[in-house]
Amino acid sequence: MLTYARLATAAQNGWIDLSSPPAVKELDDYLADQWVDDYDRQRHGGDLVVVGQTGFQYLFDVARGRLIAAWGLSQGRDPHVRDRSRMAGHPLGGPAGYHRGHAIPHTLGGGTDINLVAQKGSVNIGPFRDLERKAVATPSALYFTYWTYVDANAQRPSAVQQGFLRPGGLLELRNLPN
Repeated sequence: MLTYARLATAAQNGWIDLSSPPAVKELDDYLADQWVDDYDRQRHGGDLVVVGQTGFQYLFDVARGRLIAAWGLSQGRDPHVRDRSRMAGHPLGGPAGYHRGHAIPHTLGGGTDINLVAQKGSVNIGPFRDLERKAVATPSALYFTYWTYVDANAQRPSAVQQGFLRPGGLLELRNLPN
């Protein structure tokens, strides 16, 4: 999994201003480059696009119909009600024990469709929640998820990396199996 050395060093030294639009743009570009390069190293190729939705960015492989990464700055708790009917039957690729997990939590403003992945239930309602809750409770914090795939054509990710960066804080990473 990635270590985000430049981001971690910048955070540790207080060089990141998450309130500055140019700094956030530079951060967006850095993260997307890290994920695209790693995806290419895994020999997945694909037709990758970045899509903006509900204040978050999504790196998506159009050719394989799967999410690679999702990221953005927290706006705090989102008041919208979850659209359960919109989630029904999507995404495919998860056997019993898997959820339709949100890459960006619903409580943070993550929607459905592109934001949903087949996620191991024990991870989704277990260790994954810690950084989700921190992001919801910390407006202006950076939150991201990076999904990796062992099989070049799989719809179900094999692992997820979660990241959380509080303004003025250190980068927290979680590497979780899926």
